[in-house]
Amino acid sequence: MTDEENYFEHDADIGIIGRGETVEACFVNAAKSMFSLMANLSQIHSQQTITFEFEEEDLELAFVTWLNQLIARAQEHNLILSDFHLKQEGKYWQGTASGEKWNENIERGIEVKGATLTMLSVKKRDHQWEARCVVDV
Repeated sequence: MTDEENYFEHDADIGIIGRGETVEACFVNAAKSMFSLMANLSQIHSQQTITFEFEEEDLELAFVTWLNQLIARAQEHNLILSDFHLKQEGKYWQGTASGEKWNENIERGIEVKGATLTMLSVKKRDHQWEARCVVDV
């Protein structure tokens, strides 16, 4: 068998970017970018709020953890999230997100399965933070 018989091309990834004045702001903006793939966030109402905490010293791993926690909590509660807040104190992170239950009035976009370590980067560029990674869709 040749390699061509064992593998196939598959486009199942999209890169997302968040930028902001602070690390927290760029993480929040990346979450908005990610959930914007799933639905038009301007049509989503903040009817239900979820909160969670996690511990992570590494900024890049904290970024992926933040995104994956949001996806997991949204799936757990059948929510589309549109409003995000994040607070960091050292290695401790507190996240809050609001949205509404999926319903027939919300047009579904692309389903995001998770944030990956592919092309993962969290850097300060000039006067702005930028966080990026590839999400599996």
